[in-house]
Amino acid sequence: MYTEDIEYTVNGESFTGYLAYDETVEGERPAILLVHEWWGLNDFTREEAERLAAEGYVAFALDMYGTGVGADNPSDAAALMNKTIETEGAPVARFQAALDLINGHEKVASGQIAAQGYCFGGAVALTMARLGLDLKGVVSFHGALQTDVKIKPGDVKAELQVYTGGSDDMIPADEVTRFVQEMFTAGVRFDLACFPDAKHGFTNPAATGRGEKFGIPLAYNEDAANQAYEGAVAFYERIFNR
Repeated sequence: MYTEDIEYTVNGESFTGYLAYDETVEGERPAILLVHEWWGLNDFTREEAERLAAEGYVAFALDMYGTGVGADNPSDAAALMNKTIETEGAPVARFQAALDLINGHEKVASGQIAAQGYCFGGAVALTMARLGLDLKGVVSFHGALQTDVKIKPGDVKAELQVYTGGSDDMIPADEVTRFVQEMFTAGVRFDLACFPDAKHGFTNPAATGRGEKFGIPLAYNEDAANQAYEGAVAFYERIFNR
């Protein structure tokens, strides 16, 4: 397994992503961009990149906050997330920079890119799909499903997979319903899986401890996490004809 921290710049600011791929795989291959939770690019996202690299993909965990910037509590995490969202053009510019970087990598089959996001990152990835960025597919794990971006038929080029929790207080049922209607109306190819007992953050083993520590409704759900991961890998195999 080859891994590397890669520093790059966006509008003069430094960002550092995490690259992983299996060195024993020959030739070019598809790539998957990973977009982190509101905590920032941490060990969980890096480990997820390594899991996907072991599946035969080039994985790049991009950085939405800046080199060395992250949070270990909800207040700081919310502040970082909101600052990013509220800075005009920042989410798109930061995602596009990572997309361009990985699309030009010698190990990557050009144009064969998907994006996978968690919580905040899931919302970012879905927004990039709505904006029509050149992605083959997008997977969202417990990500927010609403956006200010208005779409019409033909806008979304990527196929979508959404995994959400039926007990997720942060992504209520009416938000899921509006998302489904939005995608139906725009003629988007998508799949949505809901795990009835899963709470917000269900893919991250650290979620339960954080939820208890900070009194927020987060919890890891091993069964849901495994099913969602296996579903995502099957999705990538299909869209990339592997």
